[in-house]
Amino acid sequence: MDPLVTAIIETFRASFGTEPALLVRSPGRINLIGEHTDYNMGFVLPAAIDREMFFAISPRTDNVCRTIAYNLNRQETFATDQLEKTEEKWTYYLKGVIDQIQKLGYEFHGFDLVFGGNIPVGAGVSSSAALEAGLAFAINELYQLGIPKMALVQLCQRAENQFVGLNCGIMDMFASLMGDTDAVIRLDCRSLEYEYFPFTQDQHVLVLCDTGVKHSLGTSEYNTRRAECERGVAILQAHKPSIQSLRDVSIEFLQEHQAEFDPVTYKRCKYIVEEINRVVEACKDLQKDDLEAFGTKMYQTHEGLQHEYEVSCEELDFLVDQARLNPAVLGARMMGGGFGGCTINLIEKGAADAFIETMTKAYKESLNLDLVTHKVVIKKGTSRLESSNERV
Repeated sequence: MDPLVTAIIETFRASFGTEPALLVRSPGRINLIGEHTDYNMGFVLPAAIDREMFFAISPRTDNVCRTIAYNLNRQETFATDQLEKTEEKWTYYLKGVIDQIQKLGYEFHGFDLVFGGNIPVGAGVSSSAALEAGLAFAINELYQLGIPKMALVQLCQRAENQFVGLNCGIMDMFASLMGDTDAVIRLDCRSLEYEYFPFTQDQHVLVLCDTGVKHSLGTSEYNTRRAECERGVAILQAHKPSIQSLRDVSIEFLQEHQAEFDPVTYKRCKYIVEEINRVVEACKDLQKDDLEAFGTKMYQTHEGLQHEYEVSCEELDFLVDQARLNPAVLGARMMGGGFGGCTINLIEKGAADAFIETMTKAYKESLNLDLVTHKVVIKKGTSRLESSNERV
C-alpha cells in the first residue's frame, strides 16, 4: 500500500481509536488541449491522473464532523448544521460540499475524517477539486445516498462557487470524478455531454514542468479575456442573433466581420474559435492513435495562447521553446489560466528522464530558476480504495 495511505490510516486509528469504514482516492487532473474554451461554451479534454487525495472516513451517529488535514497537520471539529468560515480555510472545501448535499435535500450524519495527498499544490492540477470530489463521493458511499455521479460533479462546482467563493468552471471536478484509465474525456461545456477517447500510454509519457512562478496578472487578465470574448460575441450577434457564445462562430464568419473588430478583440476571438475546433480535430487524432498529429496541435495551442490570447509568460514560453528542440517531444504547451504554472509535455517514454535532466539544467542556467517536474499517468476517477493493488 502507498506509504501515504498507510500513514493516513495510522493517523485515523491514533486520533479516533478505530478503523476507518471507507478509504477513497480522488485524483487531480490535467487538461491536454482546450484552454480558455470552457467559459466560451466550447470543448475541453481533461483526464484524471495519478496524483491523488486519499480519505479515511467513518460515519458518526451525531452531526459532528471531526476532520484532520494530514499534510497540514491541522484539525477542526464542526457540526453539519454549523458550517461557519473559520481561520482553517482548508475546511471551506469540506463545508461547501456538506452544504450543497444538504441543499439537495439529503440527510446524513457527521463523520470522522483524515485526508492527505500527493497532488502538487500550485501546479495547476486541481487539488481543491480532488478534495471536494473525494468528500462528496465518500459521503455518498458512506450514507448510501444514491446521488448520481454527474450531480456530484455539479454540487462540487457549486461548493467552490458559493462557499469557497471562487468562480471556477466545471472541468476540474468533472475530470476528478469521471476520469478513466488510458482515456481522456471530451467535455462539452455547454451541454455537459461527454465522450471518452483512447490515450495509450505504453510508448509515451506526460511530463509536467512547473515554472514555479505565478505572475500577479492572472486574475485581472482572466476577467479581461472573458470580457473581450463577450465583446466579440456582441459584435457578431448583430449579424446573427442566434450566436450565444464563440462556440457558435465559425472561423469563416469571424473573418468575414473582422473589419468591425478592434485588433485585440479579434485576436482573442480568433484563438478561441480555432481552439474549439482544434479539440474536435485532436480527438480524431486519438481515435487513429496518431499522437504525433495530436502533439502538433498542442504546440499550435501554445502559439495561440502566447501570441493571440496573450496569457503566457517568459518562463512558460522558454520551456515550450526548449521542448521544441527535443525530437522526442511530440508536443508541449502551457496548461491552465496562464502567467505561470505548468507546461504539459508529450514525450517518448524512453526519453523522459533525459528530457527532465536537460530541461532542469536549461531552466536554471537561463532563468536561474529551479524546475520541478512531474511524470503523470492517466488513471480512473474518484473511487473506493479497495486494496494495496489500487496504487503502485
